[in-house]
Amino acid sequence: MRSFTLLSLLISLMLLASVVGASRNMYDDILARDSTTATDSATNSATNSATDSTTDSATDSASNSQSQTASGTDTASDQTTGTAATTGTATGTGSSTQTTTGGTKTTSTHKTTSISVDPEWPAGGASMTNPPSTSTTYYKIGQNVTLGWNYTSLHITPSAVDVIASCSSNSATYTLANNVSFANATSVVWETDQYGPDSQSPLLTAHYTLIIYEAGTSPTQVASPGQLGPASYTFAMYSTQSYTPLASYVCVTCNSAVSIMDRQALGFILGMAAITIFSFTSFAGGFGLF
Repeated sequence: MRSFTLLSLLISLMLLASVVGASRNMYDDILARDSTTATDSATNSATNSATDSTTDSATDSASNSQSQTASGTDTASDQTTGTAATTGTATGTGSSTQTTTGGTKTTSTHKTTSISVDPEWPAGGASMTNPPSTSTTYYKIGQNVTLGWNYTSLHITPSAVDVIASCSSNSATYTLANNVSFANATSVVWETDQYGPDSQSPLLTAHYTLIIYEAGTSPTQVASPGQLGPASYTFAMYSTQSYTPLASYVCVTCNSAVSIMDRQALGFILGMAAITIFSFTSFAGGFGLF
């Protein structure tokens, strides 16, 4: 019984020593945390103070510098940016700067315009108004020929336009208008009397192709969406003949004489018809039909 009591007393002393040691460690941790918190607070306060002081100093310096600059130079700037959409997207940006220094006034303006191109847009073209494009028109060689058109599906306007007429019969190309301003390129007058029989490329009685295309490009170049592509229209030219008396006139297509081939073909047809009639009559007579 006495040994059990001693054992219990020994265990109690060990537990008490453990509790005392744990309490001492806990107290040390609390002191360490308090010290760290105090250090952080001091560091943050010092940093904030330094930052505020630096910011105030920089602000005061900038304000003073701006005030000094404004006393000698007055500057005003205005910048406007707008976006408008009609077909596709169009964006315009403009800026204006006005500066006055010592009685001298300087103004500069800069404008930039950009167009957003839809890749599904067709290429621009031209529709004839004079003459209408519904039929082929014939013009007399030697007279002035007036041709007019309107532009279609055109979103990007060219600066200038070329107009030519080509003829496949003599492989010739005639310039009707060269590098004409787009604002004035809606019609052209062709003086055909300049291309008589004595000219280098006289006009023939044949069909011609009118081609309208952007200056600086090729008549066969494929245009990008919205840009002017080569537009064509076909018309004809003819020349008059000198007067010929009726007695001297020979009609090439009016000869009534029958050729040998025609006579042979006609004889063959008549012969086959006679044989067919004779054969049918003999066959029918044999059966007593007649």
